[in-house]
Amino acid sequence: MISKKMYELGSKSSIIRELFMYGRQKAAEIGEENVYDFSLGSPSVPPPETVTNTLSDLLQRDNVHGYTPAAGHPSVRESIAKSINKRFGMKADPNRIYMTCGAAASLTCTIKALTVAGDEWIVLAPFFPEYKCFVESVGASIVVSQPNPDTMDIDFEDLEKCFSSKTKGLIINSPNNPSGFVYSEDTIKSLGAMLKDKSKENGHPIYLITDEPYREIVYGDVSVPYVPHYYQNTIVCYSYSKSFSLAGERIGYIYVSDGVEEGDQVFLAVCGAGRSMGFVCAPSIFQYVVSECVDTEIDISVYKENRDILYKELSAMGYHCIMPEGAFYLFVKTLDQDAEKFCEYAKTKYNLLLVPSNSFYVEGYMRISYCVKKDMILRSLKAFKQLALDFT
Repeated sequence: MISKKMYELGSKSSIIRELFMYGRQKAAEIGEENVYDFSLGSPSVPPPETVTNTLSDLLQRDNVHGYTPAAGHPSVRESIAKSINKRFGMKADPNRIYMTCGAAASLTCTIKALTVAGDEWIVLAPFFPEYKCFVESVGASIVVSQPNPDTMDIDFEDLEKCFSSKTKGLIINSPNNPSGFVYSEDTIKSLGAMLKDKSKENGHPIYLITDEPYREIVYGDVSVPYVPHYYQNTIVCYSYSKSFSLAGERIGYIYVSDGVEEGDQVFLAVCGAGRSMGFVCAPSIFQYVVSECVDTEIDISVYKENRDILYKELSAMGYHCIMPEGAFYLFVKTLDQDAEKFCEYAKTKYNLLLVPSNSFYVEGYMRISYCVKKDMILRSLKAFKQLALDFT
């Protein structure tokens, strides 16, 4: 007898992956130039030159492919702690940093470390759909808080209703996938105050997990608040997949921040979770890359140009778009309230591969990933125009 739950997860992939695979198959049939694939959030710009050069140099050295300690090489954790302290004014202890195989491992280890069966995790829609999988895999459940429908900011009245005596924690993602929205300092302050009050009511800490793979991808003068400054029981889950364009290399970390109550025990629980799932000794060579490139600045001008083109052109066609302040996604109201129906029509009629917002637990929107080649965006505009005309 196999696990029914695991079978269900394995037999049906996410809509994002299904669209991506459909796009590859369709491109083989009719030509890549005739398929407009906006499905996957995979960086389209190359890694920073410093990262590439460091990797090339490391490959010439000895002993870069061996095991590191389970939580990561001490020098790597030290480099990350120093960077956190320098950039955000923290007092990060390298002994509270755990190197992981990307953000997914960071999240699953953290959730498993903190959760007992029957717990509830609040998630703020729109959110990455795998959160549900991560939470349910440890015998807990998600409670979804719906956002302000026009901005995708937190609706605190709705959030208030989500707390119960079973609440273990809350997961946020800013800059947000799929909306590109960035929570302001005022929003994070209000969230921290609410969590502090709810923790007191429940008689135990309510943890805040902040999922931050897009932290460095923000536009103009937008600033991303560093959440541990505003709420002490915060665990940071970070990945270099997006900032360093290393999505397939799976490298990131967990930081159990300074103020977490009984933080040393929490960290050891993270270590235990990593051990139980086999998430130990993150890819060694990329640990060393991170260590040597930790403060490397990135060029997001390509993403900004793509964002500006799509926002301007789609808005002129009559689409209502939420202007993204970060990440590389445009969240657009579908011209039919049934987002799945609308996106299926776009796929079959115009080979426009767009992700319906149902996947992210809100209705009536579509996600457009603009981490793609500019040429494809320009070629797709005619299809977007005709799609709009079909629904007017």
